[in-house]
Amino acid sequence: MFEYIRGVLQYKSTDFCVIDVNGVGFKIFTSHITAAGIGESGATVTLYTYMNVKEDEISLFGFASREELSVFNMLIGISGVGPKVGLAVLAAMSPSEFSLAVATGDFKAISKSKGVGTKLAQRIVLELKDKISKDIKSQEQVPEETFEPVPTGYISNDAISALMVLGYSSKEASKLVAKVYKDGMTLEETVRQALKQAFR
Repeated sequence: MFEYIRGVLQYKSTDFCVIDVNGVGFKIFTSHITAAGIGESGATVTLYTYMNVKEDEISLFGFASREELSVFNMLIGISGVGPKVGLAVLAAMSPSEFSLAVATGDFKAISKSKGVGTKLAQRIVLELKDKISKDIKSQEQVPEETFEPVPTGYISNDAISALMVLGYSSKEASKLVAKVYKDGMTLEETVRQALKQAFR
């Protein structure tokens, strides 16, 4: 319902903030990372939001970037992962760190999040990797214009997968990686440079 909410920050704690929009105070649940980065009371802030509707409650969850919201939406689409767990994951790691963990199968990094055990972390990695594989296969069947070929190797392939976790299509991810990847670059460097390229 709400794509984002922009207003004056009235109050914030470690797990929620209150944003005033024309006299209406919206209580929005956030991670402590988001809360720490949005500024102090009186600042004009923007949070990208997800509305969770239950029989007895309507809650808003807010994120500082579309990448965070994209990861959150992917997480809550997994069986056993609710909004609070999704928020806990994003409180423990940035979107790029999460995408790298999925791309490399590092479920242990995800299991460090509050409320996420080893089995759930393994399922998160497995289901998102399967989703990415299906997305790649489906897009390979659709004719597209040619673009710069991606350097071969597991680093570039994992970087593409990591970007797809953040919501980029395989075509978009491939283009970004092709523009920035050079021999010797680490996976983390490749993803970081690709994201910088995306926002130019």
